[in-house]
Amino acid sequence: MEIDARFRYYFQHPWSRLIVAYLVTFFNFLIFAEDPVSHSQTEAHMIVVGNCFSFLFNKYPGLGWNILKVICWILAIITGLLAGKFIFHRQLFGRYLRLKMFREDHGSWMTMFFSTILFLFIFSHIYNLFLLMAGNTEPHMVTEYMGIRNESFMKIAAVGTWMGDFVTAWMVTDMMLQDQHYPSWGKAARRFWKQGNNRIVLFWTVLISLTSVVVVVISTDWISWDNLNRGFLPSDEVSRAFLASFILVFDLLIVMQDWEFPHFMGDLDMNLPGMSTTHVKVKLPVCKRIFKEEYHIHITGKWFNYGIIFLVLILDLNMWKNQIFYKPYEYGQYVGPGEKIYTVEEPDTLRNFNHSTLTYEWRSTNIDPGTNSTYVEQDMFLHSRYIGASLDVKCLAFIPSLAAFVLFGFFIWLFGRFQDSETFTENQDKTYERIKRKSPSEYSKEMGVTPEEMHVTMSESLKRSGTPMLLLVDGSHFGATPSTNSTISTETQETHPSIVIDSAAQEEPAVSFDVHKLSP
Repeated sequence: MEIDARFRYYFQHPWSRLIVAYLVTFFNFLIFAEDPVSHSQTEAHMIVVGNCFSFLFNKYPGLGWNILKVICWILAIITGLLAGKFIFHRQLFGRYLRLKMFREDHGSWMTMFFSTILFLFIFSHIYNLFLLMAGNTEPHMVTEYMGIRNESFMKIAAVGTWMGDFVTAWMVTDMMLQDQHYPSWGKAARRFWKQGNNRIVLFWTVLISLTSVVVVVISTDWISWDNLNRGFLPSDEVSRAFLASFILVFDLLIVMQDWEFPHFMGDLDMNLPGMSTTHVKVKLPVCKRIFKEEYHIHITGKWFNYGIIFLVLILDLNMWKNQIFYKPYEYGQYVGPGEKIYTVEEPDTLRNFNHSTLTYEWRSTNIDPGTNSTYVEQDMFLHSRYIGASLDVKCLAFIPSLAAFVLFGFFIWLFGRFQDSETFTENQDKTYERIKRKSPSEYSKEMGVTPEEMHVTMSESLKRSGTPMLLLVDGSHFGATPSTNSTISTETQETHPSIVIDSAAQEEPAVSFDVHKLSP
């Protein structure tokens, strides 16, 4: 089964990818401006993530309970990291589902991050169980309420989505201007982009300048959207729900438009934003007396990019949830003439409001003794509307995003898995490191085979993989004489055997081969 070549040509064309990437950034700004929750003064709440935030940063009871709480979330983080690496990444995605994008250690950090969120959520309920057993600790129970106002949380989320969406769009732009899949596209722009350090200088200049402007505008309300658009095409909860749904669709489209989707196994890799390298590799400081192996944190450009998208996806899902289940009363808001929304900003009213006082009729006819004006004059007027649509109508907005999720999973299942006939290696990096550190004799003794058996085994593995080559391991332990033309010393060859591949045709020259670069 193959995707039509013409459709794929236009679907993955640079213009298509750039339009989708930058439209997501614009739509996120638009829904932030139109969403009435962005102006709510009530306490923010978010399922799962809110529990994790409350578990880590607030609602500490004091005394020994603080120690218990810290111990609980430390255990949750450690358990989440281990479960993410060895259960979800290695066993579920690797051995059971056999996903190519999660081969070896690819995508392990993102998997560990999401599994850590899951176990923080689980351990928060375990901690709540201890509080229930103690009694009289209800104010310190960990819930989805985060202890900050919706307005503040939405501003933080808006800045976060801006950073994620812009970095993603910029990385897509960077890839389009570096690669040659469409050689006739943007020739002049590509020449300029590749000259010297133009790419790096432009990235940091644009990022710092635009981010500074965005943070100032969002945090200070310097620009009021309602004053700017003056009610031009005002949105309601149904249109906002559809907008949030299409944002989720575009998030997935950015990944699906990648030239290596859904396997991500090509030779093409993308540079990290603002850098001249495709990956970052950090050596972890460990005690060599305890840990014999060296451990590294290795992040490639692709996983850095798409990892950010999936983080933004969490905020976009929360935005979609807000639109589907939005009710003005729950956010300290009410509906006035023309189905326009009003936001209560007075703290006293928010602490004591009820269904009878939080209405336009009551607040427009009652006077505040402190200001000698009606309550409605103190409230914020929004052009966004609430028409009271039923939940069934609003849930229709989930159909586009649901279809995108199903299509995303279908392509991964169909094209992004190792078949039974293909070899799936969990981690070639560690094997290669051990080969480099040990002589052939030492390595063969450790594996329980003789040098000759190891030679046969490696040759048979190449034949099974369909590679028409013969793997030869040269070194003094195999009775081979070092070449007089080689610049490598005999001592180096004993500890680092040279691995050479000779073509099946004798007249073709031999080429050096790196075991580390074997694709699974």
